[in-house]
Amino acid sequence: MNNLGNVIWLIFGGIIVAIEYFISSILLFITIIGIPFGIQTLKLAELALWPFGKETRVIEKSTGCLTTPMNIIWIFIGGIWISLTHVIFGVILGITIIGIPFARQHFKLASLALTPFGRQVE
Repeated sequence: MNNLGNVIWLIFGGIIVAIEYFISSILLFITIIGIPFGIQTLKLAELALWPFGKETRVIEKSTGCLTTPMNIIWIFIGGIWISLTHVIFGVILGITIIGIPFARQHFKLASLALTPFGRQVE
């Protein structure tokens, strides 16, 4: 069932979202300062490409002292807008019964897009 959901996700816009995240990560990698943010957008691209069957979790081990400040910078630079976009698409898809599984995936992407530092995609 996960494979079928992923194929339908890709056909109806998932590939476009993944390509957008991938292009933004390449643009962030061009700048030296943007490399940590580029790594996080690659996480988002991976999850946007195959969201069904994957989960995100907070890394419990010590990840250093920069997780919280980097999440704050991320939120102000663009994370809030990315997250709101996924929430809006999730609400629109959640209205229909057929779109509920896809709405859940958008809500998953929204939580990762809001605070990607210190999180892992499994």
